[in-house]
Amino acid sequence: MTHPTTSSLPFSRSGTRHIRADFAGGTLTSDAGALLLREADRQLGLIDAISDAIPDPRDPALVTHPQRTLVAQRVLAIAAGYEDLNDHQLLRDDPLWQTAADHPEVGGDATLASPATLCRLENRVGRAALRAIAEVFVDQFLAAHPAPPAEVVLDFDATDGPVHGHQECRFFHGYYDGYCFLPLYVFCGDHLLVAYLRPSDRDAAHHSRAILRWLVGRLRSAWPAVRVVVRGDSGFCRWRLMRWCDRHGAGYVLGLARNKVLERESAAWAGQAAAAYRADPTRPHRVFGEFPYAAGTWDRERRVVAKAEYLPGDKANPRYVVTNLEADAQALYEETYCARGEMENKIKEQQAQLFAGRTSCHACVANQFRVMLAAAAYVLVSHIRRAGLAGTVMEKAEVNTIRLRLLRVAALVKRTARRLVVRMTSSYPWPELFAGVARRLSGPRLGSAAGP
Repeated sequence: MTHPTTSSLPFSRSGTRHIRADFAGGTLTSDAGALLLREADRQLGLIDAISDAIPDPRDPALVTHPQRTLVAQRVLAIAAGYEDLNDHQLLRDDPLWQTAADHPEVGGDATLASPATLCRLENRVGRAALRAIAEVFVDQFLAAHPAPPAEVVLDFDATDGPVHGHQECRFFHGYYDGYCFLPLYVFCGDHLLVAYLRPSDRDAAHHSRAILRWLVGRLRSAWPAVRVVVRGDSGFCRWRLMRWCDRHGAGYVLGLARNKVLERESAAWAGQAAAAYRADPTRPHRVFGEFPYAAGTWDRERRVVAKAEYLPGDKANPRYVVTNLEADAQALYEETYCARGEMENKIKEQQAQLFAGRTSCHACVANQFRVMLAAAAYVLVSHIRRAGLAGTVMEKAEVNTIRLRLLRVAALVKRTARRLVVRMTSSYPWPELFAGVARRLSGPRLGSAAGP
């Protein structure tokens, strides 16, 4: 690796000690934890599956960087906190990253791909490959369950994705008051199943019924007896989606935007909540009820659960959900519907901490691929959290915390023809935690009796 200078840097004394610093420390890395990402991927087979889904039109005789290495280089770097292609101009020379990406040495040189080479990969992925990659995420979800679950709850939600200039699929969105994309995510617990980039001139539920139909087909093909429940906010309360669920035995609990008819039907419960609040204004008061309701555009009446609530400060906070489930009204709202809030945290991880909003390519297809690369990074980090950190103080840690404590670890790297030795800093605060995660991730590939 090249460095700007090896001369001493001018730092002030520490007591009687002179401080000398330079860039002559040898082959060091600040990302020894990338080895954990590599082990997580070997356990999942994720990067192999994504690479296999992408046709490679290059002449094998002229290829220096195999496609599998390109995908690994990009996904692992995103997981480790390197969002930009330009970051790879320096990462490509790091021997630890070369090993993590499993780059083959060509003529004794294992240098990783340049930003330009990675950019060409992002811009040659077509729609057929994107559909195949979407199948990979569902395959990963199925493989993560050694036994079929009795029920899966699919959380649907949309969010805004930033635009970076005059790009394809760029439109103004009134709710977000700006130009943006409108990505759709589907999670099941902490498993990401769908990351779909859409233009923002569409309804929030655009393509959600088609995606639900595809997911239910995949799930029931693998688990014929599984019960599927769809959960979403009022943006997904569309009668065609509910009718599909009713006809195909899927449950749903969806938010319902309030209107005068709903407020009139729930007026008695609102009065009870207001009276309870006036008697004790120090805490919130809730009253639940239910009634049949059909909007003018619906095909028929459905069950609506109403929550009449007064908050401190004399603030009314009514909420409504529509459902075909048979649970008690209060339990359905508080235990089933409100649990979807955890998905919003996962989206924040995806967008803010794994850079799914870094959709700065001009072509919409290339930006969709970037969203999927961020989704793949999420799958890896989520697997570390679920399989490596379960039962530890970090079992619920966010991506940034995992990155800070487990991935960004300084180490001395020594590479010979037969081995790579990584000597991590002796002052690392969590060696036992790191070692435990490494042991758990060294097990067999999911769905296989043999080791990776």
